[in-house]
Amino acid sequence: MGLLEERETAARVRVEELRAEVDRVLALLRDAEVLLERRVVAVEELAEALDARVPVEQAVDVEPVPIVVKPARSGSVVPHRRAGTAVAVLAPDYRRIVALVDEGGGVGLRAKDLARGLGLEPVPAKLEGVRSKAKRLVTRGWLAEEVPGVFTPRPADGPRPPRGGPSDGS
Repeated sequence: MGLLEERETAARVRVEELRAEVDRVLALLRDAEVLLERRVVAVEELAEALDARVPVEQAVDVEPVPIVVKPARSGSVVPHRRAGTAVAVLAPDYRRIVALVDEGGGVGLRAKDLARGLGLEPVPAKLEGVRSKAKRLVTRGWLAEEVPGVFTPRPADGPRPPRGGPSDGS
């Protein structure tokens, strides 16, 4: 009996050690996620500031330079949607969000639905991250948000008409 009690005590000690290690790793992960989000925001702010500083060029006889679109990598800036821009320019997480909203059949999805579709736990920290990414996609023209917090696909032919506007008569 004493030997079993010693083994139980050793197992309890090991479980507590592992829990402490998990808590330490989770704290490190949270700190790293906060730092990453700050860096992403800094890059976005810098990109927007640089866009605002670029003067509009006057029309001259210059051959247009072809735009080469490289696939995005994780943590890259979300570009503004332009005609003919493929979803492939978005970072993987953003592509997955756009795909989930497109698969929604025109029914809007909330951050909680998106988090579940991405395989994330619907806890506040994860929901805010997903909501932030979806809002960023809205501001860049990749998604629409006619009802606050409900994300829908953006039509291919441009922005949606404002809510409550004139109807098509049907």
